Amino acid sequence: MSVTAKELARQLGVSPAAVSMALNNKPGVSTATRARIVRAAEAAGYDFSRQSAKTAGHGDICCVIYRANNAILNYSPIFTELTDGIEQGCRDNGYHLRTLQLYEQTDDFARIAEELRGSGCSGIILLGTEISSEVCRKFLHLNIPMVLLDSYFETIDCSSILINNAQGAYLATNYLIDNYHCQPGHLKSSYSIQNFFERDVGFKRAVREHGMSVGNSVIHELSPTIEGAMRDMLDLIDTHAALAGCYFADNDLIAIGVIKALQARHIRVPEDIPVIGFDNIREGQIVEPALTTIDIPRLFMGQTAVRQLIRQISYPVPHTVKTEISTSIVSRDSA
Repeated sequence: MSVTAKELARQLGVSPAAVSMALNNKPGVSTATRARIVRAAEAAGYDFSRQSAKTAGHGDICCVIYRANNAILNYSPIFTELTDGIEQGCRDNGYHLRTLQLYEQTDDFARIAEELRGSGCSGIILLGTEISSEVCRKFLHLNIPMVLLDSYFETIDCSSILINNAQGAYLATNYLIDNYHCQPGHLKSSYSIQNFFERDVGFKRAVREHGMSVGNSVIHELSPTIEGAMRDMLDLIDTHAALAGCYFADNDLIAIGVIKALQARHIRVPEDIPVIGFDNIREGQIVEPALTTIDIPRLFMGQTAVRQLIRQISYPVPHTVKTEISTSIVSRDSA
């Protein structure tokens, strides 16, 4: 027969209120105490379905969009698709979505934290594309069920939903080598986020697997915007920097900017230098030539984040997951 919350409280030497808060994923107990109570409940055969029945389809889910310096998030259509997926997932499961933007440079985290605590939100989806591990830990200390979207940290015990960045970059680099039989260059963002680090890993793995030396790859660090990448690439061309025979770009904005710079200097794409991007943004379909790129199922990512968060709200177990969403190549005219 399943153990009761009162029996758990007596066994662990804690108050029944602490057990109730832990098993219902409510604020008021520390992360360590919550994990100890839930582990004991699992071992004792506690019936978590009772909590699921109480919590399913009730309350608000808060989507917090964290902006550091807006170098990446200033291109809004990508993140609109993510939040559209979150909204659809909430609607399908009977939750109301509240969206909150937090600007690192101007907003007071303590005020935002109090707002989240006092709002009664059942869980948080933290869009952490630009977030640091230190800030992520601050959100976890709120003791509200949370899923980190579009980022991951090895040292933080938090469920994460993210792109399989390494796989996407690997696919793109393989595509270039297989089709053009030369060593690809890497158009890297001058602003670093975790996603770009992982894309670098995939790029290098593909280069090595084709028997090429990573040290021989031509690498350009460019601004992660169309205008900035174009300006930076024009400077490189005009100073006679070595150019690769083909390029993988960290994102489509860089790829489009580089294509414009190459064309401005009468270098043909793809005849002279093929270029492949990453993100599959709308502009890639209308640029000339249309951009070959890596597609990300962003609506599905947002929906997946909601499903994972609801599992954590409904079945409060001390186990986190890392879910990587696979990517695919969209072949067009630039490569």
